Parts: sequence; structure tokens; C-alpha cells
Amino acid sequence: MTPKKLGYHFPAEFAPHTATWLSWPHKEASWPGKIDTIFPVYAQFIKLVAEGEKVNINVADEKLKQFAVSHLEKVDADFKNIHFFFHPTNDAWCRDHGPAFLINPTEKKKMILDWGYNAWGGKYPPFDLDDVIPTLIAKNYNIPVAHPGIVMEGGSVEFNGKGTLLTTRACLLNPNRNPHLNQSQIEEYLINYYGVNHILWLGDGIIGDDTDGHIDDLTRFVNSDTVVTMVEESKGDENYEILQDNLKELKTLHLENGKPLNIVELPMPAPVVYEEQRLPASYANFYIANKYVVVPTFRDKNDDKALTILQSCFPDRKVIGLDSTDIIWGLGSFHCLSQQEPAV
Repeated sequence: MTPKKLGYHFPAEFAPHTATWLSWPHKEASWPGKIDTIFPVYAQFIKLVAEGEKVNINVADEKLKQFAVSHLEKVDADFKNIHFFFHPTNDAWCRDHGPAFLINPTEKKKMILDWGYNAWGGKYPPFDLDDVIPTLIAKNYNIPVAHPGIVMEGGSVEFNGKGTLLTTRACLLNPNRNPHLNQSQIEEYLINYYGVNHILWLGDGIIGDDTDGHIDDLTRFVNSDTVVTMVEESKGDENYEILQDNLKELKTLHLENGKPLNIVELPMPAPVVYEEQRLPASYANFYIANKYVVVPTFRDKNDDKALTILQSCFPDRKVIGLDSTDIIWGLGSFHCLSQQEPAV
């Protein structure tokens, strides 16, 4: 029996959370030459999220836990809501290697999906520790775990909580993930394991995104019928055509109830370049916590504009910008680093 047949589904991120899961950053190769610069902002992110829900952090051992505690103490985080789990990881990107929690609202139960994980098409080995994180957490919680048997990353899928899933062809149809599956076969997995009914496909991701086009840098649901989507205002920018094509395609799509999407446009920041590499800086990589929406900012003229637009999309939460200029050197931001555990 698939999770869907058992009455389970993956809730929208804006639904209530029990907790947020993180994997404390420790891999220097992910932030070459500047990993130390990310910890103050990362700790601030945890402090904000912990004001409204539990924060569960994967660490390798007591030494890394104490290192994390020292940074959290500096920002005066509330430790009542912060918990550590001795689950060693290869890297910090918990959105992609972390637990995908499903809920069964009728039976008030949870289960975890443990998709295969291959570090975005085998780009950054080793990834053996990351690949088993969901099952370790399921054992810790003593809840069921399902193994679909194919590669899938949390940053590649976006949900409206009413049966619609949004993703990209660039990522899910990339031969470095599941070369033996075609689009309709992948849709079957998405429907049966995430408990959705309706799949919407977009095209390419933004320049600099090493995940082959994750949706969470591109287009996000802010409620069950509204998306925010990134738009580049400068025609000379290499993201201009990609994001215009994305916008055009969004305007042709319909939700599970047949209605068109409400589309809110978000401006892109100016290119963020470090060591001659364009980084995937995008305001869409925000994280929706119970109390706040935490948005990456980039010391850019569009920061305030993006925050104002997003605040209008979340009347029930405060939108807070955190400087992600150093974190984005790791090629991801707050959404990539976190994975929600829904309440049931």
C-alpha cells in the first residue's frame, strides 16, 4: 500500500509545524575559505525559528554540539525549543537529505519518506551519511518509514496543501537522477508517495544553481492558490529569458480545482558574484516557520522591495530578512538548509 492509499499526504510549508529539522554546517568544502562567516547568521535563523516551534539539529558528536551551542548562546537563542540529535551528516542541506514527513490527519499519525539521495546527481561525494538521515529520524521517533527507491530532493518540489505539486523538468527529468524513469513514471511516484493528485511542471532553474533547477529558487506557494515567482528586470541579465519563460508557463497552469494560479512577481537581486562565480541568489529561498517567514537578503537595492511584497503575502506572519551574502557561497540559503516537520 502506498502512503497515499493509506491516507497520508505532504502538507504545505505554511501549515502548522511541530518542528524544523536542520543539519549543522561543518563541511568546509561547501563554503570554501569562508565557512566561519556563516555561523552568526545561521544561529540567528535558528533563534527566530525557535520562537515559534522546536528546532531539531543533526550533529555528528558532542564536540559539534558544543560548537553549535556556543554560536547559539551568542545570539541569545532560547534553548527550551532547541534539541540536538547525534546523526552524522556529510553536509548541511537538510531540505534535500532530511526527513520528508507525511501526515494522516484522520488517524493523527505521521510517517517519513526516505527517498534516495545522491548529492544532486553525484556532484559532491560522499553522501552516504546524508542518505540515511530520514530513516535514523524515523527510528528515533518510532514511526513508519517508506523507501520509494528513487532519487528525490525536498528542494525540487513545492506543495499547495490541497493536492497540487509544483516542480521543474530541468531537475526531475535530469538523467543524473532517475535515468530509467520518464515523466509520467516520475509523476506516479510523486502522486503515490507525496499524496498529491495534480503535478505542475516548469522548465529551467536560475543561473548558478548547482541542483539542476530546484523549484525553491524559482517559484513558491504562499497559500493554496497563490505563488510568488522570481522575475529579472534587466533584459541584459542571463536570468531574464529563463524567468520570463517561467512566468509565461505559470500563466498557463491550473490548480487541482481548475482555477488558474494567482501569480505575484518578486524581483531578482543584482548578480551576486564571488571568486568569479555567479551564485544562485534568490529571494524565493525563504523559509516559512510558524511565527516568521525568514527571507535571504543580499545587501541589494531590491531587498526591501522583496520583503514588502512577501509581507503582503503572509498577513499572519512577520517577514524578516537575514543577510545571506555569505551563506549563498554554499549555493543555497535558508530554505535549502531546513526541512519542516508538520503538526498532525
